[in-house]
Amino acid sequence: MTNMLWGGRFSGAPDALMRAFNDSISFDIRLWDADLTGSDAYAQALARAGIITPAEADTLRHGLKQIRAEFDDGQFTLAAGDEDIHTAVERRLKELVGNVAGKLHTGRSRNDQVATDTRLWLRGEISALRTHLQTCLSAIVTAAETHLDAIMPGYTHVQQAQPIRFSHWLLSYGWKFARDLARLDDVARRTNVLPLGSGALSGNPLPVDRHFLAETLGFDAISENSMDAVSDRDYLVDFLHWASLTQTHLSSLAEDLILFNSTEYGFIELSDAYSTGSSLMPQKKNPDSLELIRGKTGRIVGHHMAMLTTLKGLPSTYNKDMQEDKEPLFDTVDTLAMTLPIMAGVINTMTVHPDRMVAAMSSLLLATELADYLVSKGMPFRDAHDVAGQVVQLSLATEQPLWSIPLPAYKSISPLFDRDVHDWLNFESAVERRRSPGGTAKDSVLAQIAAMKTLLA
Repeated sequence: MTNMLWGGRFSGAPDALMRAFNDSISFDIRLWDADLTGSDAYAQALARAGIITPAEADTLRHGLKQIRAEFDDGQFTLAAGDEDIHTAVERRLKELVGNVAGKLHTGRSRNDQVATDTRLWLRGEISALRTHLQTCLSAIVTAAETHLDAIMPGYTHVQQAQPIRFSHWLLSYGWKFARDLARLDDVARRTNVLPLGSGALSGNPLPVDRHFLAETLGFDAISENSMDAVSDRDYLVDFLHWASLTQTHLSSLAEDLILFNSTEYGFIELSDAYSTGSSLMPQKKNPDSLELIRGKTGRIVGHHMAMLTTLKGLPSTYNKDMQEDKEPLFDTVDTLAMTLPIMAGVINTMTVHPDRMVAAMSSLLLATELADYLVSKGMPFRDAHDVAGQVVQLSLATEQPLWSIPLPAYKSISPLFDRDVHDWLNFESAVERRRSPGGTAKDSVLAQIAAMKTLLA
């Protein structure tokens, strides 16, 4: 245990269970690349400030480069007493370059070190997740363009409501993901603030150039208050909130696709690549990809709540409770790194059945068209709504679709109905009348597709 970074004040060793309870190396080893990157920049900053010699800086940087090669090759070996990634790196650095390794931590605390490492690591993961999200959005745009002419029932309360284009439904999720992209960019901006140089809580007593560190490490700004710098986990809360909302959008899309994939709907069929079977029933083709996306939403929302709960009662500044920030963060990133590409794959490979969509559509989807027809004849909408409802009652009572009800029956309900009423009772016409920006008419949908292509470009 001689490689502990804090043992000088203690005369006894920690209890073995306490040691295991305290150690974080089992999960924060994932920060190795960020830790080496931050340490390399800090060695340069120490040399620039005259704290160590250029030769010492070169020695430290060479040793850090050797450690990086060991990690890259899978050859880095943990040792007893490696409490966390910072301890492991410093221990190995000393083995490689000798006592000069002890100078690297001058003026630096694990408090500002881990805050920097986590921001560096998350910054890279945000970039990767952004690419995954763009791929998912691109899949939606491509499918919307491919199936532009497919018309389906639109739903509210899981009840058929009005006819819409299948592409319009797809793009409704596209705009959710577009907002997720914008929110992720906001999270990236707030993440990209440098805490290094803040020390344990009160600042660095040495003339270390924090702006040089920020520039070297690619940060947009430095933290303005050292106490806030080492305790700030707002960016993690922001990220977990973003993740919760993005995964919720994925879950909602998954739920729709699960329903549309069912035998009862049959609007789409998932490819074999994203389906599984039953161990008992040979005929089953289960949408497990989508069910798992839906199921994993709870754990991500739970991680967000766990982070808020951890932070809610902490006194300033750094507390060991904050060690609990990493496992939820890592698991959230890992989960989204799977769910986003899988959803993109589902959309790219699914088979769409426009004929099944049309076959499922009730003529009552056109009841609003009747009200709009009467409005075009001068009737107030509230009265038109009531009259259209009477026609619906007649349709249900006589088991006739709206387009089969004869004109005299229409006229018995309202004299404003005329020969052209049946021209309104057409799904394609109903869809094309929704030409307002954001509507389901073809031109409006094409405008959405064009806007999304611009966004993606």
